[in-house]
Amino acid sequence: MREAEGGSVITRDRYDAVLFDLDGVITNTASIHGACWKQMFDEYLQERETQTGQAYPRFDPIADYRLHVDGKPRFDGVRDFLKSRGIVLPEGNPHDPPQAETVCGLGNRKNRLVTKVIKDKGVDAYEGSVRFIRELRGQGYKVAVVSSSENCAAVLKAAKVDGLFEVRVDGAMVEAQHLAGKPAPDTFLIAAKLLGVEPRRSIVVEDALSGIAAGLAGNFGLVVGVARRDNADELRRHGAHLVVNDLSEFLD
Repeated sequence: MREAEGGSVITRDRYDAVLFDLDGVITNTASIHGACWKQMFDEYLQERETQTGQAYPRFDPIADYRLHVDGKPRFDGVRDFLKSRGIVLPEGNPHDPPQAETVCGLGNRKNRLVTKVIKDKGVDAYEGSVRFIRELRGQGYKVAVVSSSENCAAVLKAAKVDGLFEVRVDGAMVEAQHLAGKPAPDTFLIAAKLLGVEPRRSIVVEDALSGIAAGLAGNFGLVVGVARRDNADELRRHGAHLVVNDLSEFLD
């Protein structure tokens, strides 16, 4: 593997494992999530305007996605976006139907949209990411996927990359084990624990600001930002140690 920006090198004497986010890092699904978030929130805000007569700014697929929902557990994203519009809803419970006017209900409404898109259109993995992961495995690194999405397993399978990872930490595990989602470091820390590695000898690879924050909070040895949205400077400002546009940049 070649030297990356800033003189840092990913080598086996420094690191034992690499922990990857899913959407926007391994698979080209961040755009799917962004479109589904927008559809769900815009429809809900329209419904609320009709009921209350109060106007609400619609969901911005760039700014609002980045600031309020990207990388976070689904219900946290709902809660944080609604807060930005001055809206507080009952929490409900994770089994609320999609039509329920609760945080969980809206989250499940969005999840239904995502599930349909994945089923109808499929999922593509980034070629550079797949090549990089295969190279890491060939050199003896342990690898894990760490995602807030409950669709993680389905997305990996649809993209035909489900066999690449020794450990999967996803939204289902977050709920089952009552873990704090990103930007808390819990999901990355449990992935490192399951792999049997120390955080300081592990690398976090993320495209979301919340994921960068999680990697830093967990004191991981290296936090790599993937700038899929022409946002390299923003990732650096939020603390990413290295920033690349594509993970193929680490390959010879």
